[in-house]
Amino acid sequence: MSGSPEIVSILIFSGLVVVMGLVILGLVRVATKFLGTGKAKKGKLDTYECGVPLLGSARERFEVKFYLVAILFVLFDIETVFLLPYAVAYQRLGMTGLGEVLAFVAVLGLGLLYLIKRGALEWE
Repeated sequence: MSGSPEIVSILIFSGLVVVMGLVILGLVRVATKFLGTGKAKKGKLDTYECGVPLLGSARERFEVKFYLVAILFVLFDIETVFLLPYAVAYQRLGMTGLGEVLAFVAVLGLGLLYLIKRGALEWE
């Protein structure tokens, strides 16, 4: 094998990393075999969420309003993400930046007023 010493040392190091990864993987497999975590027990494969066993069908239909509220939450959550960089650099941006942020918030505020007027946030 001819080549520079740097390439040879990189190949040796890469080989050692692969071997150590395989050794660690083998040790984990042996440990789980001895500890018995892979054995099927009663209730182990049952559906379990938030500390409460499943009470009904997971295939229930939800009203469209739930999805609408989720989409609106994401929309206004993203608004906050866009406002954070302004909060960091507000002094450097000056009055021009303030005007742009106010225009951004005004457009989103008008959208919120439209949603309220249409009754998108009412449950009844």
